Amino acid sequence: MQSDLIRISRPLVPLSWLYGIGVGLRNWAFDVGLLDEQAFDVPVVGVGNLSVGGTGKTPHVEMLIRLFSGRGLRVGVLSRGYKRHTRGYRLALPGATAREVGDEPAQMKRKWPGVAVAVCADRCEGIRRLVADPQAGGVDVVLLDDAFQHRYVRPCANILLVDYHRLITDDCLLPAGRLREPASARRRATMVVVTKCPPTMKPIDFCVVRSALALQPHQRLFFTTLRYGALRPLWGGPAARLDGARVLLLTGIAQPLPMRNDVAARAAQVELLAFADHHTFTAADAAQINAAFAAMGEGSIVVTTEKDAERLRQLEGLASAVCRATYVLPVEVECLRGEQPLLNETILNYVHNHSRNGGVAAR
Repeated sequence: MQSDLIRISRPLVPLSWLYGIGVGLRNWAFDVGLLDEQAFDVPVVGVGNLSVGGTGKTPHVEMLIRLFSGRGLRVGVLSRGYKRHTRGYRLALPGATAREVGDEPAQMKRKWPGVAVAVCADRCEGIRRLVADPQAGGVDVVLLDDAFQHRYVRPCANILLVDYHRLITDDCLLPAGRLREPASARRRATMVVVTKCPPTMKPIDFCVVRSALALQPHQRLFFTTLRYGALRPLWGGPAARLDGARVLLLTGIAQPLPMRNDVAARAAQVELLAFADHHTFTAADAAQINAAFAAMGEGSIVVTTEKDAERLRQLEGLASAVCRATYVLPVEVECLRGEQPLLNETILNYVHNHSRNGGVAAR
């Protein structure tokens, strides 16, 4: 197991203690009922994490979209819409941009035009308005993106994602570490999914992680890995393959190094041009991208993520050669040990048990 992605700043540990006191008081207020958690008639499935960024939330939300849509359920997705340039509740319409709703909601709406995708910082208000919105067309189940800390909503299932390379039990609270809450908060999860696992994990590795997390008997534990799809041109360029290519890897994600390693395993050469997570690209960035691509030489390609592609679509100043050579590398998650049917059944049971008469889950 790799733990080299965990960096703890010892001088900041006292500040983490103070931060922990504030987080602890807030959670205590919810636990004893001083702050109210609101339940909804519509089943709500929360997907989130304890650490800051980089656990693969969007691919897992998309996995749930495929699951529920495949069962004939009308799916609604509610996100905060990080770094959007709008305020309040907003339903993503076809063609919605990252500036309007955020990069990840725009990505999901582009891939599933029939899914109701909305953004709202107030999750309770967002759920109420999404369910009642006539433009949403009716919602049978709501997926709450990045909402493990939003305790004002009581979901029927709370799915906690944990990065295999950054186990929460080895990390500490902000600002010394990367945790938003203490690792003990994992007890609130109904299901824990260890993400970004190597596809070749050995039985002893599963046992080590299970022992480290020390979950409660009622909590289900699953392990997923990333599976990359075929390159897709962003602006209508010719077909291209990753195998043997010279690649300028352009990212604005929290943890680009694992992706760089995955691409390097197939490409002949990889140069990483990394920006901050959810970075808003500027004209200066376009010039930097143009220069980096020119330095790669003729025949090179630019590879980026799906959520970065949503922000790149709005960027002006890219050279025509860059546009013709830019490709999106889609990613999906795959459950290890052949447990995808069990994971699906477990989630559907949560939704079924929440429904008053089971009619929604049965459909």
